[in-house]
Amino acid sequence: MGRGVMLIAVLCLWAGTLASVRGEDPYLFFTWNLTYGTISPLGVPQQVILINNEFPGPNINSTSNNNIVINVFNNLDEPFLFTWSGIQQRKNSWEDGVLGTNCPILPGTNKTYRFQVKDQIGSYIYYPTTGFHRAAGGFGGLRVNSRLLIPVPYADPEDDYTVIINDWYTKSHTTLRQFLDSGRSIGRPDGVLINGKNAKGDGSDQPLFTMKPGKTYKYRICNAGLKSTLNFRIQGHLMKLVEMEGSHVIQNEYESLDVHIGQCFSVLVTADKEPKDYYMVASTRFIKTVLTGKGIIRYENGKGPASPELPAAPVGWAWSLNQFRSFRWNLTASAARPNPQGSYHYGSINITRTLKLVNSAHRVGGKLRYAINGVSHVDAPTPLKLAEYFQVADKVFKYDVMEDSIPDNQGNSNAEIVMQANVKNLTFRNFVEIIFENHEKSMQSWHLDGYSFFAVAVEPGRWNPEKRKNYNLLDAVSRTTVQVFPKSWAAIMLTFDNAGMWNIRSEMWERAYLGQQMYVSVLSPERSLRDEYNLPDNALLCGLVKDLPKPPSYSFGG
Repeated sequence: MGRGVMLIAVLCLWAGTLASVRGEDPYLFFTWNLTYGTISPLGVPQQVILINNEFPGPNINSTSNNNIVINVFNNLDEPFLFTWSGIQQRKNSWEDGVLGTNCPILPGTNKTYRFQVKDQIGSYIYYPTTGFHRAAGGFGGLRVNSRLLIPVPYADPEDDYTVIINDWYTKSHTTLRQFLDSGRSIGRPDGVLINGKNAKGDGSDQPLFTMKPGKTYKYRICNAGLKSTLNFRIQGHLMKLVEMEGSHVIQNEYESLDVHIGQCFSVLVTADKEPKDYYMVASTRFIKTVLTGKGIIRYENGKGPASPELPAAPVGWAWSLNQFRSFRWNLTASAARPNPQGSYHYGSINITRTLKLVNSAHRVGGKLRYAINGVSHVDAPTPLKLAEYFQVADKVFKYDVMEDSIPDNQGNSNAEIVMQANVKNLTFRNFVEIIFENHEKSMQSWHLDGYSFFAVAVEPGRWNPEKRKNYNLLDAVSRTTVQVFPKSWAAIMLTFDNAGMWNIRSEMWERAYLGQQMYVSVLSPERSLRDEYNLPDNALLCGLVKDLPKPPSYSFGG
């Protein structure tokens, strides 16, 4: 054994001993190299973003309370950031990976992300948040498994598979970004991928997954796309839904599932059909031209190709709305639940503040922009969180430019909008109701970083206080993403008990890029480690704070 290898072994042994002495949770270490590569997922050679030469990127397979350390080397020609969508980083918006909290990783440099996955057993995704990189890849699955001492409400599956579905454009991410910068839309996608591929159906396709007859498998299905809701189904097989975005749910069976952008579902599938090949299918919803992606599931020792007759997708969004209403939180599951500060009896907590967020599309100087309550967000050169922490926020942005709600007649394309950083100041530990109201004919999908929320209602029409009578105040699913149908609204409820600067955004990346996002600043009254971690020693600094001395560190005494 060489001296270098011996030294690494000794250091690893020392680190493991130290962790056990301190009682720390296990660490998982990853090194990711970002590069460009050329592949042809839809038959057209194009540039994509690879992580360690993989497209999609590698799965992060973790267990609750694991500490995740990811050293990212940016070998691209543009600044880059990852976000860990749905992972509730308690007290740690420093690692959220969005431009409102982090300086990007410059080309030719690296950054190490450090965060801990808490008791949020479930399925998530990560993806880029800078520029329009998400259109080129850089996304993958992130799973949080249960510790052995915490049972989950179903038997262990034979195997556990991640299925990343997404709409896809054959134009490069730089071309699509130029469209947006010039005031144009990116238009409709060119196809649909399943784990970066689309089966040709000519007998040359290799299986994405293999199943043994009679065995049950878990499939984690996540929509990492840009613009399209996707309906997912498996030829000839029912799917038993068991989890979504960190919450165990009542285990209903479905022939297909509408997976809106940013959402993740876990289903159990039993290999109880004739041993042969079967297609898993993902197709676009709510657009005129239906695009379909396919992948092969193969039974071990099976004989025969998959039938070319694909299962039909549902029609219309009323079906999808009814499916949402069928989702219920599993209140009897003994597994850990999200929202560790506890708002389980959310239906009996008094609402302290209501935000009604109305999305709208506009033309500003002939260029397309999207807004929330008349404010179209623009990223500042200095990340908002850093400006706040270094106490120079007044030089970077203004709080509460956006009103808590706007009159109904202002949520349209003719209303004037403001283009600047959109930051809302929320009181620490307040219980807040947020209404997402969609006056447009398009589908919407919203995500909130740093929290799980209770999705209590999705309904057609306009919201008013009388609509609270329609809320599910008992077993709404605690999750991180919610859809809003055309000319409809959605209501969520949560306690803002996670100090930090957190992003609320459209998951439709064209909209987020052009302003349909905002930040909520949740400040603890005390500068205390009980409420928020210190700025990491390896934090990247830029803008106005680049050369400023660091403020005094937090302590447990405040």
